[in-house]
Amino acid sequence: MMDIRTKRIYDPASDEDGFRVLVDRLWPRGMTKERAQVDLWLKDTAPSTTLRKWFAHDPSKWASFKRRYFAELDVKQDALARLIEKAGQGRLTLLFAARDTDCNHAVAMKEYLLAHAPK
Repeated sequence: MMDIRTKRIYDPASDEDGFRVLVDRLWPRGMTKERAQVDLWLKDTAPSTTLRKWFAHDPSKWASFKRRYFAELDVKQDALARLIEKAGQGRLTLLFAARDTDCNHAVAMKEYLLAHAPK
C-alpha cells in the first residue's frame, strides 16, 4: 500500500512528510523556498488554468472537477509514474496552497494515484 498524504504548503514541514512535492501551477504567495522545503515542484500536474478557474473551489462542482481533472492527468503519465515510484519507496506528501483541505486538486491527485498504482 502506498503512503500518500496531502498537506497545505503553509503548514510547517515535518520529517514525517517524506518526499515533498508541490503540485500547484503557481508558486504559493508569500512562501520562501527555504520555508517550503519542497523536494520537487511538478507544476505541470496541476489542473489547467481553465479547469482551476471553472472549479473555483466550489464543493458543488467537486465530482465534475475530479472527472475533468482525471482526464487531464490521463495524459501526464510520465510525471505521475515518477510520483507512484516515489510513493512506492516511502511516504509521499502532495503539497498545495488552497485553503480547502478536503476539495482541492492534491486530494483528487492522491485518489488518482492510488487508483493507478500497481497492485
